[in-house]
Amino acid sequence: MAVLLKRLTLQTSIGTCFSKHIVKPDPAQLSLTASTPKLLYLILAKGFSTDGNTPGEKKQKRKDAFTNTGRKISERIIRVLDEKGTDLGMMHRADVIRLMDKLDLRLVQRNASSEPPEYQLMTGEQIHQERLRIREQEKTNPKTGPAATKELIFSSNIGQHDLDTKSKQIHQWIEKKYLVQVTIKKAKNAEQPRNEMDEIFNQILQTMTAIATFSSRPKAIRGGTASMCVFRPLSKKEMKAYRHTQETEGTDTLNKDDRNKESDVLCQGL
Repeated sequence: MAVLLKRLTLQTSIGTCFSKHIVKPDPAQLSLTASTPKLLYLILAKGFSTDGNTPGEKKQKRKDAFTNTGRKISERIIRVLDEKGTDLGMMHRADVIRLMDKLDLRLVQRNASSEPPEYQLMTGEQIHQERLRIREQEKTNPKTGPAATKELIFSSNIGQHDLDTKSKQIHQWIEKKYLVQVTIKKAKNAEQPRNEMDEIFNQILQTMTAIATFSSRPKAIRGGTASMCVFRPLSKKEMKAYRHTQETEGTDTLNKDDRNKESDVLCQGL
Protein backbone atom coordinates (compact mmCIF):
# COMPACT_ATOMS: atom_id res chain seq x y z
CA MET A 1 0.00 0.00 0.00
CA ALA A 2 2.79 2.38 0.90
CA VAL A 3 4.56 1.54 -2.36
CA LEU A 4 1.38 2.34 -4.37
CA LEU A 5 1.03 5.72 -2.66
CA LYS A 6 4.64 6.58 -3.48
CA ARG A 7 4.08 5.77 -7.19
CA LEU A 8 0.96 7.94 -7.36
CA THR A 9 2.79 10.83 -5.70
CA LEU A 10 5.69 10.50 -8.16
CA GLN A 11 3.36 10.48 -11.22
CA THR A 12 1.53 13.56 -9.97
CA SER A 13 4.72 15.54 -9.50
CA ILE A 14 6.03 14.56 -12.97
CA GLY A 15 2.74 15.64 -14.61
CA THR A 16 2.85 19.02 -12.85
CA CYS A 17 6.42 19.57 -14.02
CA PHE A 18 5.61 18.84 -17.68
CA SER A 19 2.50 21.06 -17.66
CA LYS A 20 4.58 24.09 -16.71
CA HIS A 21 6.72 23.75 -19.89
CA ILE A 22 3.89 23.13 -22.39
CA VAL A 23 3.12 26.27 -24.48
CA LYS A 24 -0.58 26.75 -25.20
CA PRO A 25 -1.34 27.82 -28.81
CA ASP A 26 -2.69 31.31 -29.48
CA PRO A 27 -6.41 31.19 -30.49
CA ALA A 28 -5.77 33.80 -33.19
CA GLN A 29 -3.10 31.59 -34.74
CA LEU A 30 -5.45 28.61 -34.66
CA SER A 31 -8.10 30.68 -36.48
CA LEU A 32 -5.57 31.84 -39.11
CA THR A 33 -4.29 28.32 -39.63
CA ALA A 34 -7.79 26.98 -40.05
CA SER A 35 -8.73 29.63 -42.64
CA THR A 36 -5.46 29.32 -44.63
CA PRO A 37 -6.54 26.36 -46.81
CA LYS A 38 -9.76 28.15 -47.77
CA LEU A 39 -7.91 31.39 -48.58
CA LEU A 40 -5.30 29.51 -50.63
CA TYR A 41 -8.08 27.79 -52.59
CA LEU A 42 -9.68 31.13 -53.46
CA ILE A 43 -6.34 32.59 -54.64
CA LEU A 44 -5.59 29.57 -56.80
CA ALA A 45 -9.12 29.51 -58.22
CA LYS A 46 -8.88 33.18 -59.20
CA GLY A 47 -5.38 32.75 -60.63
CA PHE A 48 -6.38 29.85 -62.90
CA SER A 49 -9.70 31.35 -63.95
CA THR A 50 -9.91 32.23 -67.67
CA ASP A 51 -12.79 34.63 -67.18
CA GLY A 52 -11.63 38.20 -66.62
CA ASN A 53 -14.95 39.33 -65.15
CA THR A 54 -15.41 39.85 -61.44
CA PRO A 55 -17.81 37.50 -59.58
CA GLY A 56 -21.39 38.35 -60.36
CA GLU A 57 -20.45 40.40 -63.43
CA LYS A 58 -22.05 39.27 -66.67
CA LYS A 59 -20.57 39.69 -70.11
CA GLN A 60 -22.52 42.02 -72.34
CA LYS A 61 -23.09 40.52 -75.75
CA ARG A 62 -22.61 42.80 -78.72
CA LYS A 63 -25.93 43.41 -80.33
CA ASP A 64 -25.80 43.36 -84.11
CA ALA A 65 -27.41 46.32 -85.83
CA PHE A 66 -29.28 43.93 -88.13
CA THR A 67 -29.93 40.51 -86.67
CA ASN A 68 -32.45 37.69 -86.60
CA THR A 69 -34.91 38.21 -83.73
CA GLY A 70 -36.09 34.60 -83.81
CA ARG A 71 -38.94 33.76 -81.46
CA LYS A 72 -37.88 36.27 -78.82
CA ILE A 73 -40.45 38.95 -79.67
CA SER A 74 -40.74 41.24 -76.65
CA GLU A 75 -43.78 43.15 -77.92
CA ARG A 76 -47.25 41.60 -77.90
CA ILE A 77 -48.49 43.31 -81.08
CA ILE A 78 -46.15 44.24 -83.96
CA ARG A 79 -46.41 45.48 -87.53
CA VAL A 80 -45.12 42.90 -90.01
CA LEU A 81 -43.73 43.20 -93.54
CA ASP A 82 -43.26 40.13 -95.72
CA GLU A 83 -40.01 39.24 -97.50
CA LYS A 84 -40.99 41.48 -100.44
CA GLY A 85 -41.68 44.49 -98.19
CA THR A 86 -45.48 44.24 -98.41
CA ASP A 87 -47.21 45.47 -95.26
CA LEU A 88 -49.13 42.62 -93.61
CA GLY A 89 -50.53 44.91 -90.94
CA MET A 90 -50.50 44.45 -87.16
CA MET A 91 -50.22 40.90 -85.87
CA HIS A 92 -50.02 39.11 -82.52
CA ARG A 93 -46.57 37.67 -81.84
CA ALA A 94 -47.99 34.13 -81.61
CA ASP A 95 -49.43 34.48 -85.13
CA VAL A 96 -46.10 35.84 -86.36
CA ILE A 97 -44.23 32.83 -84.99
CA ARG A 98 -46.69 30.47 -86.67
CA LEU A 99 -46.23 32.35 -89.96
CA MET A 100 -42.42 32.13 -89.61
CA ASP A 101 -42.63 28.36 -89.16
CA LYS A 102 -45.04 27.98 -92.06
CA LEU A 103 -42.94 30.01 -94.54
CA ASP A 104 -39.54 29.03 -93.08
CA LEU A 105 -38.50 32.70 -92.71
CA ARG A 106 -36.60 34.76 -90.12
CA LEU A 107 -37.84 37.86 -88.34
CA VAL A 108 -35.81 41.10 -88.29
CA GLN A 109 -36.63 44.34 -86.48
CA ARG A 110 -36.84 47.25 -88.91
CA ASN A 111 -38.01 50.17 -86.78
CA ALA A 112 -38.03 49.94 -82.98
CA SER A 113 -39.22 53.55 -82.50
CA SER A 114 -42.48 53.19 -84.42
CA GLU A 115 -45.74 52.33 -82.70
CA PRO A 116 -46.16 49.40 -82.85
CA PRO A 117 -42.57 48.35 -83.66
CA GLU A 118 -41.99 47.28 -87.25
CA TYR A 119 -40.54 43.87 -88.19
CA GLN A 120 -39.91 42.12 -91.48
CA LEU A 121 -39.92 38.49 -92.49
CA MET A 122 -36.75 37.68 -94.45
CA THR A 123 -34.79 34.73 -95.76
CA GLY A 124 -31.30 34.00 -94.47
CA GLU A 125 -29.82 35.18 -97.77
CA GLN A 126 -31.71 38.48 -97.57
CA ILE A 127 -30.36 39.11 -94.05
CA HIS A 128 -26.81 38.37 -95.24
CA GLN A 129 -27.10 40.72 -98.21
CA GLU A 130 -28.58 43.48 -96.03
CA ARG A 131 -25.69 43.20 -93.58
CA LEU A 132 -23.19 43.49 -96.43
CA ARG A 133 -25.01 46.55 -97.74
CA ILE A 134 -24.96 48.22 -94.30
CA ARG A 135 -21.22 47.55 -93.89
CA GLU A 136 -20.44 49.03 -97.28
CA GLN A 137 -22.55 52.06 -96.47
CA GLU A 138 -20.72 52.57 -93.16
CA LYS A 139 -17.36 52.40 -94.98
CA THR A 140 -18.51 54.92 -97.57
CA ASN A 141 -20.11 57.30 -95.07
CA PRO A 142 -18.31 56.83 -91.73
CA LYS A 143 -19.99 58.42 -88.74
CA THR A 144 -18.18 61.52 -87.61
CA GLY A 145 -18.77 63.55 -84.51
CA PRO A 146 -18.98 67.32 -84.36
CA ALA A 147 -15.84 69.04 -85.65
CA ALA A 148 -13.44 70.24 -82.98
CA THR A 149 -12.65 73.95 -82.84
CA LYS A 150 -9.25 75.62 -82.64
CA GLU A 151 -8.92 79.24 -81.57
CA LEU A 152 -6.52 82.07 -82.36
CA ILE A 153 -6.48 85.55 -80.82
CA PHE A 154 -4.18 88.35 -81.91
CA SER A 155 -4.04 92.13 -82.21
CA SER A 156 -5.03 94.14 -85.25
CA ASN A 157 -1.55 95.74 -85.44
CA ILE A 158 0.03 92.34 -86.15
CA GLY A 159 3.03 92.41 -88.48
CA GLN A 160 2.92 90.80 -91.91
CA HIS A 161 5.41 88.07 -90.97
CA ASP A 162 3.41 87.10 -87.89
CA LEU A 163 0.19 87.18 -89.91
CA ASP A 164 1.71 84.81 -92.45
CA THR A 165 2.67 82.46 -89.62
CA LYS A 166 -0.88 82.57 -88.21
CA SER A 167 -2.32 81.94 -91.67
CA LYS A 168 -0.13 78.84 -92.10
CA GLN A 169 -1.30 77.53 -88.72
CA ILE A 170 -4.94 78.05 -89.69
CA HIS A 171 -4.27 76.33 -93.02
CA GLN A 172 -2.88 73.25 -91.22
CA TRP A 173 -5.88 73.06 -88.88
CA ILE A 174 -8.31 73.37 -91.78
CA GLU A 175 -6.55 70.52 -93.60
CA LYS A 176 -7.14 68.39 -90.47
CA LYS A 177 -10.86 69.26 -90.66
CA TYR A 178 -10.95 71.58 -87.65
CA LEU A 179 -13.12 74.65 -87.31
CA VAL A 180 -10.95 77.68 -86.59
CA GLN A 181 -12.26 80.62 -84.58
CA VAL A 182 -10.18 83.77 -85.06
CA THR A 183 -10.54 86.83 -82.85
CA ILE A 184 -8.79 90.09 -83.72
CA LYS A 185 -8.55 92.63 -80.93
CA LYS A 186 -8.39 96.31 -81.78
CA ALA A 187 -4.95 97.64 -80.90
CA LYS A 188 -4.80 99.99 -77.95
CA ASN A 189 -4.35 103.67 -78.69
CA ALA A 190 -5.03 103.01 -82.35
CA GLU A 191 -7.76 104.59 -84.43
CA GLN A 192 -8.54 101.74 -86.78
CA PRO A 193 -11.81 101.37 -88.66
CA ARG A 194 -13.63 98.05 -88.22
CA ASN A 195 -13.33 97.22 -91.92
CA GLU A 196 -9.56 97.05 -91.48
CA MET A 197 -10.00 93.98 -89.25
CA ASP A 198 -12.38 92.55 -91.87
CA GLU A 199 -9.63 93.01 -94.44
CA ILE A 200 -7.29 90.93 -92.27
CA PHE A 201 -9.88 88.12 -92.17
CA ASN A 202 -10.24 88.29 -95.96
CA GLN A 203 -6.48 88.26 -96.36
CA ILE A 204 -6.29 85.06 -94.31
CA LEU A 205 -9.07 83.47 -96.36
CA GLN A 206 -7.32 84.33 -99.63
CA THR A 207 -4.43 82.06 -98.62
CA MET A 208 -6.71 78.98 -98.52
CA THR A 209 -9.68 79.59 -100.83
CA ALA A 210 -9.29 76.07 -102.25
CA ILE A 211 -9.96 74.39 -98.90
CA ALA A 212 -11.83 76.82 -96.60
CA THR A 213 -14.57 79.39 -96.31
CA PHE A 214 -16.38 81.35 -93.60
CA SER A 215 -18.55 79.31 -91.26
CA SER A 216 -19.58 82.59 -89.64
CA ARG A 217 -18.61 85.90 -91.20
CA PRO A 218 -16.67 88.58 -89.28
CA LYS A 219 -18.73 90.39 -86.66
CA ALA A 220 -18.00 92.92 -83.94
CA ILE A 221 -17.83 91.61 -80.35
CA ARG A 222 -16.92 93.01 -76.92
CA GLY A 223 -18.61 96.31 -77.63
CA GLY A 224 -16.72 96.83 -80.88
CA THR A 225 -13.28 96.37 -79.33
CA ALA A 226 -12.74 93.12 -81.23
CA SER A 227 -13.95 91.23 -84.29
CA MET A 228 -14.46 87.48 -84.63
CA CYS A 229 -15.13 84.94 -87.37
CA VAL A 230 -15.00 81.15 -87.85
CA PHE A 231 -13.35 79.37 -90.77
CA ARG A 232 -14.44 75.90 -91.80
CA PRO A 233 -13.20 73.32 -94.34
CA LEU A 234 -14.98 73.17 -97.69
CA SER A 235 -17.30 70.23 -98.23
CA LYS A 236 -16.56 67.77 -101.04
CA LYS A 237 -19.29 69.36 -103.13
CA GLU A 238 -17.88 72.86 -102.56
CA MET A 239 -14.35 71.73 -103.43
CA LYS A 240 -15.61 70.15 -106.64
CA ALA A 241 -17.46 73.35 -107.56
CA TYR A 242 -14.34 75.42 -106.79
CA ARG A 243 -12.14 73.25 -109.04
CA HIS A 244 -14.72 73.45 -111.80
CA THR A 245 -14.76 77.25 -111.51
CA GLN A 246 -10.97 77.42 -111.62
CA GLU A 247 -10.85 75.19 -114.69
CA THR A 248 -13.51 77.29 -116.43
CA GLU A 249 -11.70 80.53 -115.63
CA GLY A 250 -8.43 79.03 -116.88
CA THR A 251 -10.07 77.99 -120.16
CA ASP A 252 -11.60 81.46 -120.62
CA THR A 253 -8.22 83.07 -119.98
CA LEU A 254 -6.55 80.87 -122.61
CA ASN A 255 -9.27 81.63 -125.14
CA LYS A 256 -8.94 85.34 -124.46
CA ASP A 257 -5.18 85.18 -124.97
CA ASP A 258 -5.67 83.30 -128.23
CA ARG A 259 -8.14 85.91 -129.47
CA ASN A 260 -5.73 88.70 -128.56
CA LYS A 261 -2.94 86.99 -130.48
CA GLU A 262 -5.17 86.55 -133.53
CA SER A 263 -6.16 90.17 -133.32
CA ASP A 264 -2.50 91.25 -133.17
CA VAL A 265 -1.71 89.13 -136.22
CA LEU A 266 -4.57 90.69 -138.19
CA CYS A 267 -3.48 94.19 -137.26
CA GLN A 268 0.05 93.45 -138.37
CA GLY A 269 -1.25 92.08 -141.68
CA LEU A 270 -3.11 95.28 -142.33
